[in-house]
Amino acid sequence: MMVKLVILIEPEVNQDAFFEGWPRFLEHAENLPGLVRLVSAPVHTQLAGAYQPLMIHELVFDSQQALESALASDEGVAAGKTLQTITGGAVTLLVAGHLEDSGDNLRAYRSKTNPDSKG
Repeated sequence: MMVKLVILIEPEVNQDAFFEGWPRFLEHAENLPGLVRLVSAPVHTQLAGAYQPLMIHELVFDSQQALESALASDEGVAAGKTLQTITGGAVTLLVAGHLEDSGDNLRAYRSKTNPDSKG
């Protein structure tokens, strides 16, 4: 199963320092060995819940081993140090499984399993 490192940039981060240093972090992150996909998503609206990160960043890898190797690499260590510097530690890191499908495929599957569906 694919896995991803989810980086939540916390709202109390010094935004000037963060956005000034973000390109340095990306330079390292984009060069991580084994990186399959990278997603940056600035959060612009909070619909519910108590926690609203400033940004969500995801680094997707083919396996847990690939993720661990990437983090231990020179680029991974540099990315981690840069992230700590630009956030002042106002960051949450999570490792999660990564499952993905397209809406078209899901609707096609639903149509096959439920012929009465209008989806």
